[in-house]
Amino acid sequence: MLKISNLSSGYNGTEVLRGISLDIDEPAIYVVLGPNGAGKTTMFRTVAGVLDPMSGTVELGGKNLYSANEVRRDIGYLTHLSALPEEMTVAKALGFYAGIEDGDAQKAMESLGLNDLAARKVSSLSQGQRKRAAIAKLFLRDRKMYLMDEPTSNLDPVVAKEVRDILLRLSKEKYVMYSSHNLYEAQEIGDYIVLLKDGRLGFFGKKDQLRTGEYRVGIKASGDLSKLFPEATHEKEYLVMRVKGPREVGELVKKMVNAGVVVYEVKELGNPLEDLFDRGS
Repeated sequence: MLKISNLSSGYNGTEVLRGISLDIDEPAIYVVLGPNGAGKTTMFRTVAGVLDPMSGTVELGGKNLYSANEVRRDIGYLTHLSALPEEMTVAKALGFYAGIEDGDAQKAMESLGLNDLAARKVSSLSQGQRKRAAIAKLFLRDRKMYLMDEPTSNLDPVVAKEVRDILLRLSKEKYVMYSSHNLYEAQEIGDYIVLLKDGRLGFFGKKDQLRTGEYRVGIKASGDLSKLFPEATHEKEYLVMRVKGPREVGELVKKMVNAGVVVYEVKELGNPLEDLFDRGS
C-alpha cells in the first residue's frame, strides 16, 4: 500500500530525514517512535504531500504521491493543530470541509460521539473535545491511509483511551501510522514499530521481533502485598513487578482489588521500548 524509497526531506535545504525506505503492506497500526528531532513530523508531512521531498519517492497503491495529486485524497493527516475554524460550530466546520471533500459530516460526528457538541463553537471546546473534532475531520470520507501525529498528547486518560479504541477499530481494515512519545501506548496498541533516530530508520518490523529489556511497574497500595506477590521486589516506596506487557498490569490491579487492597498508584518504571532510543536498532 505505502512504499517509501530512499526518502530524504527537510527544510530550507537542511536534511531532517535521511534515506528512509520502508514498505507497508498490511492493515495495522504502525507506531512511529523517536526522540525529539528524530524526524517523525517531517516524515508525516512528506508522506501526506504537505512537504516535498529532497530526494526519493513515496508511492500509495503503486502511484507516485508527487505526480498524481488525486492520490493525496486517500491519505488523512492529523497534525498537532485542530485545523478547524475557531468561530464556527462543530457542525458547520465539519460541514464546510465535507462540502470540499464530498464527505459526510453527520456520519463523522456520530463515529466520534460529537452530536452533543454539534452546536458548540470550536473555540469553546475542551482540549479533548477539539481532538475528537479534529479526528472527525479525517473521517469525512473513506481513506486508505491515516497519519496521526501524536493524537493522544495532552489528553486525559479517558479521552486518550477513546482515541486508542478508535484507532484499534480502524486498523482492522485500514493502514494507520501513529507517532507517539508514550512508550506504554506504543507497547499496548502498536502492531509494527518504526523507529527513527537522527533522521534515519533505526528499526522497522513487528513489535514482537524486538529484543528489548523488561517491563516494570511500581505499585503503591494499602496493606502488605508480599504475600499476594511473593516474587515482587521493593524500590524506595514502590513494590516492583516485572510483567510481559501492559495487559498484565490490569490483571495485577484486578487481583489486588479482589483481595480488598486499596490501590493508590501504579507507575511505569521501565518500558522495554526505552532502550531503543539509546541504541537506535
